[in-house]
Amino acid sequence: MDSTAAAAPDATPSLKERQRQKRAALILEVAEQVLAEKGYHNTSMEEIAARVGIAKGTIYLHYPSKEALVVALFARELSAFQQAVAAAAGQEAPPRARLEAILRHAYVGAQSDRQHLLWSLFVSADIPRTAYEKQLAPDGPIARITASIRAVLEEGKRAGEFDASIPTDVMLSVFLDLLSVPQRMRLMQMQQLSADDLVTYVSRSFFQGISAAGARP
Repeated sequence: MDSTAAAAPDATPSLKERQRQKRAALILEVAEQVLAEKGYHNTSMEEIAARVGIAKGTIYLHYPSKEALVVALFARELSAFQQAVAAAAGQEAPPRARLEAILRHAYVGAQSDRQHLLWSLFVSADIPRTAYEKQLAPDGPIARITASIRAVLEEGKRAGEFDASIPTDVMLSVFLDLLSVPQRMRLMQMQQLSADDLVTYVSRSFFQGISAAGARP
């Protein structure tokens, strides 16, 4: 064995760090419950701390403000969605089927209580865009979601499934707009349709616009 080789660092979190992570996750769970019950403006950090069973000061060690708690809820949901997008994009399936799987995950998920809570927070909490800097960073979850979808679109163009004359950035912009929370919620509120039916119509509208001539639906 080469004695000069550096020992691999231990990536296992310490007991203290695991406890910190567990407490932070519990605070988020309780905050989600209180926000769902009372709304953003009627929720207090004191009540969340009391329900968790920790001192008021302890909650601020994890989340310095109610705004930070809400941003953390969005970050958690966005991270989960990014993982779902990556899984769908990596499937052994035609590009269209992979993109449809992403749409289905987004629209079916939009009917959950959690998504309705996040939507209500989005429109009522008045949190500045700067609070979401980590999610908007070049290496953040939104950038990774965008990269995954772009790769599938470009693969579809190379395979002759999508119209190569349409710039990928145009396709990408339209698809991302369909995934946005405001757009999903508007569509679901405007039409009395099931999530499955809505996915069918949204998919048809999008793919008819970008499909290459002669490509099979």
